[in-house]
Amino acid sequence: MLPLYVTSGEPAGIGPDICLGLAERVDERPIVILADLQMLQQRADQLDLVVELIPYQGQSTSSRKGQLFVEHVPLIETVIEGRLNPINSGYVLEQLRRSADYAMSGRSVGVATAPVQKSIINEAGIAFSGHTEYYQEFAGVDRVVMMLATKSLRVALVTTHLPLRDVPDAITQERLHQVIDILIQDLNTKFKIAYPKILVCGLNPHAGEDGYLGREEIEVINPVLEAYRAQGVKMSLSLPADTLFTPENLKDADAVLAMYHDQGLPVLKSQGFGEAVNITLGLPFIRTSVDHGTALSLAGTGQAKASSLHVAVDLALDLAR
Repeated sequence: MLPLYVTSGEPAGIGPDICLGLAERVDERPIVILADLQMLQQRADQLDLVVELIPYQGQSTSSRKGQLFVEHVPLIETVIEGRLNPINSGYVLEQLRRSADYAMSGRSVGVATAPVQKSIINEAGIAFSGHTEYYQEFAGVDRVVMMLATKSLRVALVTTHLPLRDVPDAITQERLHQVIDILIQDLNTKFKIAYPKILVCGLNPHAGEDGYLGREEIEVINPVLEAYRAQGVKMSLSLPADTLFTPENLKDADAVLAMYHDQGLPVLKSQGFGEAVNITLGLPFIRTSVDHGTALSLAGTGQAKASSLHVAVDLALDLAR
């Protein structure tokens, strides 16, 4: 039984806290936390949690309730909860490197990730734009797609972590083809949806309103969508985002394709924050993640909820099956 690895993320944030929450689980497959053992034990003591941390040495069985498998990744400097330290950026990236290496080399079924703090990694002088981009580069694939999902809604993104002023130029016909191809393929293969129905947001208010509010829909987006529709793909033309997310429109949809990060994700997170999962499509391995950030102010307080990490682990295990 190959393990599923879980990165504990930014050590000054709630990543270690929510990873400790996985000790409540009993799974057939080993769940292995990538973290500094001593730091994780100190966080458990601080939270008054009785958790037996077991060094992972290739065990093929699940831990019992109250236990966690841990692969030790040594910290560079001692952690103070809530206080970012750029010196520990190398520790965070080592978690990602190991998790990607194990998945790519067939030593795991994939990875679920706790949150990292992008700003502090960049402050350390390391160019880093996020988990998604890191795994894409490691895997050597041309394009990946970020998709967040709740039990009732999936939202994929054409663009991800870009300043808003850069979004229109990034939406090209080539990029749309790449994103849609990956979305359809992974809905087919990973989610077993043979003929997915996909609704597509326009870029501009009212989807451009016939060119009066922007011509991207007419000149870039709809020609691509029409080509897929001509092939029999169940896909809308660009729709106004302010009405697309109504229950009536969504009732038969398998996924929504949004043009940029804050177009689709606020709607999804308002429906299921804490129970949504971030999935990276287009990778040659499974990668899921929580739907929230590092929440530095909650680290070590006992107020952080592990629900999103539980759901991310559940989905990764389902996809692995």
